[in-house]
Amino acid sequence: MTTKTAGEIAQIIEILEACYPEPVCSLDYGHAYELLFSARLAAQCTDARVNTVTPALFARYPTLEAFAEADVADVEAIIHPCGFFRSKARDIVACAAKLLSDYGGELPDTVEELVKLPGVGRKTANLIVGDVFHKPAIVTDTHCIRIANRLGLCQTREPVRVERALREIIPPEKGSDFCHRLVLFGRDVCTARAPRCGDCPLAEFCAERAKTNG
Repeated sequence: MTTKTAGEIAQIIEILEACYPEPVCSLDYGHAYELLFSARLAAQCTDARVNTVTPALFARYPTLEAFAEADVADVEAIIHPCGFFRSKARDIVACAAKLLSDYGGELPDTVEELVKLPGVGRKTANLIVGDVFHKPAIVTDTHCIRIANRLGLCQTREPVRVERALREIIPPEKGSDFCHRLVLFGRDVCTARAPRCGDCPLAEFCAERAKTNG
């Protein structure tokens, strides 16, 4: 449940839109399935590191068919720097095979179908729905969860509950971009360890600040 009024939420959205006019995903990809695999690699890993690994990965396996036929051990060797490389490699190869066998080589366009793929959770599924298909989506990554709580947009850190809470208060057509903007804001200003509160354009809406000052 949010502590913010509809007017305050609208102002927060407007300020973030002004600060970050181009809310793009920081993962580099060409094909839609490459975003799916990059998002899997990004689990417990930074997007920046993933972007240093995927050029070699996508060059070695230039098609979905190549991924489906890949030796898991070879994929492991390439993605090793991303951590949890064994489970990630297994999921990527299995996911490619399932996309070909069950979906004709195309990504499904709903969260419900995407989460049936190996290694795909709701966060990744929402990313695909929003960025690839441009449909309403809420991507509850760590930045989104942390900042939504700091702003008082929700009062839970459980990803599915955060997603549900934000869907209730953020206009559907703005949801995906709003979450990308929270990520940019979280990296730029409202960091986990040392938030730059003195430079924060959303300081007046910060529930965490109000709690500290109160």
